[in-house]
Amino acid sequence: MNPQLEGIETITGTYAFDLRVSNRTLALNRFFWHMIRAENRETYLSDPVTAMTAAGLSAEEQALVQAQDWLGLVRHGVNFFVLEKFARVVRKTNLEVYAIMRGESFDDFMATRRVPTMR
Repeated sequence: MNPQLEGIETITGTYAFDLRVSNRTLALNRFFWHMIRAENRETYLSDPVTAMTAAGLSAEEQALVQAQDWLGLVRHGVNFFVLEKFARVVRKTNLEVYAIMRGESFDDFMATRRVPTMR
């Protein structure tokens, strides 16, 4: 184990993204990264299962993607920066994703912000 991550499991809500996780979830993270290309977005939107299967995603990963289980994806090992690309494909803002990850409605989440009217 990376000595810099020693004890990380004791910090609630922390999901380390290290080389082992990156290697294990490479296909899934590449799938999200490739959402930068219009043709990949179009393929996913027209036939999600075919797009995910072609990307080599496991059944578990496909279920997480289809459910848009944002926190589940992060726990599984998705890098949030590529997850943001997918959020745009399914028309979610970062703020909406954060609210879902916290288990809150968007309005309840926004009420916790310093400037709750900024959307």
